[in-house]
Formats: sequence, structure tokens, C-alpha cells
Amino acid sequence: MSLVKEFKEFAMRGNVIDMAVGIIIGGAFGKIVSSLVSDVLMPPIGKLTGGVDFSNLYAVIGDGRYESLAKAKEAGAVTINYGLFLNTVIDFLIIAFAVFLLIKGVNAMKRREAAKVVAPAEPPADIRLLAEIRDLLKKG
Repeated sequence: MSLVKEFKEFAMRGNVIDMAVGIIIGGAFGKIVSSLVSDVLMPPIGKLTGGVDFSNLYAVIGDGRYESLAKAKEAGAVTINYGLFLNTVIDFLIIAFAVFLLIKGVNAMKRREAAKVVAPAEPPADIRLLAEIRDLLKKG
């Protein structure tokens, strides 16, 4: 089998296409959550903590003090950007919680489907007749 043909078979499987769609949607979902954290959640949290902008929290390694992270980077200073890391951790926690809720909902739907009792189909006439004969023979 040629390499091109084998790759085509691999790429056209349903699982690969489903996975690709999931990755694309996941990337878009990640951007939405990042915006939610940085644009919606962090400003009120910063306000509650006295106006602290988490994305501007950093530590300079070496000498120098800078007004902002942007100015420190502009000067070429080596920084540890723990505020950006904190935003990323919050992003992750929100995404993980959203995925947990999604999976919990899917599992609940699966349990509901499994719990539905399907009424057994009426047995054919010959099986009913044999069951009646069996029951009569048992009675003796």
C-alpha cells in the first residue's frame, strides 16, 4: 500500500475528523475562556484586591525597577511573569470545570437512556403455545 493511500485512509476515518473538529472548537473555546478571565473576571477581582492588575504582576531577575511589565520587556530585563501565569491557571480551571460539566451532562443523558425500560416484544404465537404447554405439563 502506498504511503499516500495509507495516509488518505487514516485521515478519512470518522474518528480523525471528529478529533479535528474537537480540536478546532476547543481552541476557539479556549480563546473565549481566556477573554472571559482577562476581560470579565480579573478586572473585578483586581478591583477587590485594591486595583491590582494580575497581568502586570512580575518580578525582575537582576537589577532594575520598572513601572510596568511592558517597560521591563522593552528594557530587555529578565522577568518572571507570575501574574500572567495566574491568569493562565484561572483559564485552565474554568475550562476544566466547563468540560467537567459537559461530561457530567453527557453521562447523565447516557444513564437516562440506559434506565429507560424497553417493554419486551410480544412473543410469537408458537412460542406462546409452547409456554402454555410447558406450564400445563408442570401442573401435572
